[in-house]
Amino acid sequence: MIKVADVTKEFKNGKEVTTVLKGIDFSVKEGEFVAIMGPSGSGKSTLLQLIGGMDIPSTGRIELDGEELQTKSEKQRTIIRRKDIGFVFQNYQLLPTLTVYENITFPLHADRQKVNPDEVQELLKAVALTDYEKRFPHELSGGQQQRVAIARALIHKPAILLADEPTGNLDRERSSDILDLLSSFHQERGQTIVMVTHDMFAAGHADRIVLFKDGVIETEVQREDEDYAEFLSRFMA
Repeated sequence: MIKVADVTKEFKNGKEVTTVLKGIDFSVKEGEFVAIMGPSGSGKSTLLQLIGGMDIPSTGRIELDGEELQTKSEKQRTIIRRKDIGFVFQNYQLLPTLTVYENITFPLHADRQKVNPDEVQELLKAVALTDYEKRFPHELSGGQQQRVAIARALIHKPAILLADEPTGNLDRERSSDILDLLSSFHQERGQTIVMVTHDMFAAGHADRIVLFKDGVIETEVQREDEDYAEFLSRFMA
């Protein structure tokens, strides 16, 4: 589903060049839930942006289901994002003047797609917001706003869901609700998810944890690995 091959990413500020990613090789299978962890500045969010086609690598190759993103124009990458990728952000990014229903369906209107009310109601039920469709974002809690954001990200049935610190602004109880929701979409619908997080509790919901440090992948561990529990305890201590 996702293949990242020998990817580097540099940012230039005058004569100063900062290399954020240094020859990354990374892949995600269809239906896999992967958590990317690491300290601030380690390159994890930059990688997510490249996978989402919001930027292109300085060198290397990124493929989504066989399509190379770095060879596409900005317009072509935008079309791929609309069709194949759903985004969930830390700060929700809901439109304050639109209702819950309107926020969820906004991507369809933006892409001139027809809205199927039954599918919207199914998503509202899945995110436990059936009775909230006429409310506005300011009338919702942080956890409810993030559930709206998840429904909006999934309304066009994307192949890949990219989540950047989706529980970063939430307390533990609401974070747990959001993580359970993501896990249910992953387990029950086979949704492919790549999540960036600082929180090992959040990462523990994934099939695989990838740890970034200084622009390279330092280590990774899968749920079925013998040292998975030890890995979790070491970072949660």
